[in-house]
Amino acid sequence: MLSTEEKIELWKQYAKCRDQSIRDRLIIEYSYLIKYVAGRLSIYFGSNVEYDDLIGFGVFGLIDAIDKFDINKGVKFETYASLRIRGAILDSIREMDWAPRSIRQKGKELESAFTMIEIETGRPATDIEVAKRMGVSLKEYYKILNSVNSSNPISLEEYLEQCNESGVKSDSIDWETQPDSYIEIVEMRDILSEAIDNLPEKEKVVISLYYFEELTLKEISEVMKVSESRISQLHTKALFRLKGKINRHRTLLNG
Repeated sequence: MLSTEEKIELWKQYAKCRDQSIRDRLIIEYSYLIKYVAGRLSIYFGSNVEYDDLIGFGVFGLIDAIDKFDINKGVKFETYASLRIRGAILDSIREMDWAPRSIRQKGKELESAFTMIEIETGRPATDIEVAKRMGVSLKEYYKILNSVNSSNPISLEEYLEQCNESGVKSDSIDWETQPDSYIEIVEMRDILSEAIDNLPEKEKVVISLYYFEELTLKEISEVMKVSESRISQLHTKALFRLKGKINRHRTLLNG
């Protein structure tokens, strides 16, 4: 890999002449970002979408990032490119629209089942309880679990932002100018933190390794010594539980 000084010089050259050979060098230099982002996103798709396909979609995002990046704005390219790559992969998956409406409906039923059981029992719902609530076998339940996550890939961070009705990102909210929005976001984060602490142990570990340690699906699989499919299932269940707690809190707030 190039040194920081060499990268800066390469960017300056490309900004001046937009030479194809320099662009190719930049693509090669930053290609590792595609593998990293694809590895992170694969936790949503399991076996439904091939890892190589995620890589292919991500290439377009990297090229787009290189063409649109302005070195004079003081933004770190790795951060900018990672967002473009992620966006390109998710846009491509959504364009495929492979998930039938029935899968999306099952996702809503799953989330509802997790939420209602935990309200009724005051503890995390078990797989058997959720399958029974949905009226399906345990085998069918696991099949549904593997399918629904990839029909609507969304991270905890994105979901938390959706909870803010103003649509303003939480890090841009100021206490003095938007006290209500600021308090709501702080409360949501507190609830989310508590909800994570109360997750079943394996789900809590997956959330910690994925969102806080920023490991890929493969890396988490190696750390926990279980299959990537199992990690994806644990991640899906954890998200349903956390979303349910946030939704219940919003319902109470809105009276």
